[in-house]
Amino acid sequence: MATTATEARLLVVDDEPGIRDLLSTSLRYAGFEVHTAADGAEALSQAERTRPDLVVLDVMLPDLDGFAVTRKLRERGRDVPVLFLTAKDDVADRVAGLTVGGDDYVTKPFSLEEVVARIRAVLRRTGAGADPATGRLVFADLELDEDSHEVRRAGHPVELSPTEFKLLRYLMLNPNRVLSKTQILDHVWNYDFGGDAGIVESYISYLRRKVDAPVEGPDGRPVEPLIHTRRGVGYVLRLPPAAP
Repeated sequence: MATTATEARLLVVDDEPGIRDLLSTSLRYAGFEVHTAADGAEALSQAERTRPDLVVLDVMLPDLDGFAVTRKLRERGRDVPVLFLTAKDDVADRVAGLTVGGDDYVTKPFSLEEVVARIRAVLRRTGAGADPATGRLVFADLELDEDSHEVRRAGHPVELSPTEFKLLRYLMLNPNRVLSKTQILDHVWNYDFGGDAGIVESYISYLRRKVDAPVEGPDGRPVEPLIHTRRGVGYVLRLPPAAP
């Protein structure tokens, strides 16, 4: 692993000092700013104090387990990505971790290269494209404010449910990229173990009705649709092709 410029602020939570020190040292060498915690209560306190970009979280902690810590983070409005570390690798635990809002899962014993690669993948997936100073995502005349959970199209407010907001955020983090139903299920509903693809079709339809509603743009004409279907492939957020 080569030393790079600081990439992101991480919080590493593990009750085993050896693992905690090894991870923090290796992640600092890989270019991350690293804070640590030894139990769930300290993790929650550190998350509020340091505002990490991602939490590397051991599942088996002496007080609150990693799932409970993640649940409390979400209850407090902290949408920080979570990478679980655990000695368990059965489907029930993976499902439990993803259901409470985890973003990925690494099983002990792990390689440091794998942990770094997964951290970077989660950060790309969940944070690329956001303006860190304002928490805003912008594509064409569509704006999403992550802090206030507000969406506007051509200046007009768009009321979205929490799931619609999460779906739109994922599309806006991946503009001009066709996303499959499986990818959307994984990243929006956390179903990496399989799920009903029909729910994606339904929510894309709901989102289209709201985001692509025929409101007037600044030029007085109706806004153009941004959410498009690639039949047999998936969905993409893009501008319509220019007229010939």
